[in-house]
Amino acid sequence: MKIAIGADHGGYELKEFIKKLLQNNGHEVYDLGCKDKCSVHYPVVGTSVIKKVLSGECERAILVCGTGIGMSILANRFKGIRAALCHDSYTAKMSREHNNSNVLCIGGRVIGTAVAEDLITTWLSTPFASGRHQERLSMIDEEVNEGASLNKTDPEVFQAIRAELNRQSTQLEMIASENFASIAVMEAEGSVFINKYAEGYPGKRYYGGCEYMDVVERLAVDRLNMLFGSEYANVQPHSGSQANMGVYFASIQPGDTILSMNLAHGGHLSHGSKVNFSGRLYNIVHYGVSKDTETIDMDEVMQLAKQHRPRIIVVGASAYPRTIDFAAFRMVADEVGAYVMADIAHIAGLVASGIHPSPVPFAEFITSTTHKTLRGPRGGLILSTEKFANLLNSQIFPGIQGGPLMHVIAAKAVAFKEALGDEFKFYQQRIVANAKVLAQTLQDAGFRLVSGGTDNHLMLVDLTDKGITGAEAEQWLEKAGITVNKNAIPYDKQPPRVTSGVRIGTPALTTRGFREQEMKEVGGFIASVLDSKGKDDVTRQVRLKIRDMCDQLPLYPELQ
Repeated sequence: MKIAIGADHGGYELKEFIKKLLQNNGHEVYDLGCKDKCSVHYPVVGTSVIKKVLSGECERAILVCGTGIGMSILANRFKGIRAALCHDSYTAKMSREHNNSNVLCIGGRVIGTAVAEDLITTWLSTPFASGRHQERLSMIDEEVNEGASLNKTDPEVFQAIRAELNRQSTQLEMIASENFASIAVMEAEGSVFINKYAEGYPGKRYYGGCEYMDVVERLAVDRLNMLFGSEYANVQPHSGSQANMGVYFASIQPGDTILSMNLAHGGHLSHGSKVNFSGRLYNIVHYGVSKDTETIDMDEVMQLAKQHRPRIIVVGASAYPRTIDFAAFRMVADEVGAYVMADIAHIAGLVASGIHPSPVPFAEFITSTTHKTLRGPRGGLILSTEKFANLLNSQIFPGIQGGPLMHVIAAKAVAFKEALGDEFKFYQQRIVANAKVLAQTLQDAGFRLVSGGTDNHLMLVDLTDKGITGAEAEQWLEKAGITVNKNAIPYDKQPPRVTSGVRIGTPALTTRGFREQEMKEVGGFIASVLDSKGKDDVTRQVRLKIRDMCDQLPLYPELQ
């Protein structure tokens, strides 16, 4: 029989005894830790073991902690698991005969090896009696599933959601603009606030019944201002692009000139791409990066500003791995009498934690998304001073939006509270540390990085010398269980749907608990897959290693 076992520090010694016992009796044992008596979190080990049963890799599992209670509580949160906490052979026998238990939980500080051997032998040899006992188990399953409304109403969507949860749980998410929101954030977004219209602003709504809408929006605004040290905040934009639109409409007129970063050099669609509203409504002049350094050339920015006299200078990027000098852009703007809009969608979490310089002292307008490094729900925000408050408010509502998404605003409020905690700053530091380690690992493996490295959460890998396109790399890495996106590099000769590079970020893996050592391993995985040009046996081996890594650092164990 294939049996998964695991223990925390309180059950380590008994787990080692059980391992030898099972192996001596011909069972195939999967030992998922812990590896010594050092303190560990039992939910991490327990979840890894449970996943072996749920996936079908193992028929049963044995979990050990100090009393067995913690492991049994954890295990029974998973649908399809029937965990029994047993202290003798009789309870072990009944758990199999009457309850068809598939996970045995025991206490390393409660029973000795002789009792453990007796009850484990009984548990493994006792068959399920079925009959009336199956009828009772079916009643439990029905009761457990009573609240599964989505599965009853729309099993196709339910299965798609479960499949996506499995994809996120078993792959390495390394798209720089993606992250994992907390359970608390997701609970807020899936709340009854989804039912309510609340056009207007707190205290000035156009609908009745908005008193609690006002509570959550005020919380979001106050927390956001505290987080960034700003005077004014608007949390109603549905996205970063709509936040940008709101600022444009509030500060300039159609046909006015915007100076912004070239999309091909790392900018964003809403900074003036011809296929975007910004490129259709305004006269766009782009600055880029130097061919030599692949960093922003401030001399070029100044020269373009003097030549074209923009009304607003947009500072920010979606694929720029270096620190942005907001003070230098302020000097350029002052020279030509322009506003500065800092789009910090990618680096907002780094800015909030003091890891990246803040634009607040230098920009009239600051926009951002609320996910990415900020780790909240998908949405947008605007920061400014009280001077522009009424104008900005009116351009979001009724200017470009109707009713705000109050369930999303509630989730934003939760995310901002999380970001105000001390742990969030340490988390942002780990994002950058992980990025630097990953960048160095890739460089040591012979890969060229745009600008020579990274200062923030992302890096651009130039694959030209490897004879690989970004599209090929994205596809091969996906097969291996690593999700990245193809991305143009500065002065790219490949078309946008092909590209010469990939963009890689560390926020999501850092959220999951990855540290520098894991990032070195991940860098090795990426290098081996790309150097093999997606060879099947290499991607298959890497995929297996990644599954094991994901088991050790599980995502959302309470949702599995």
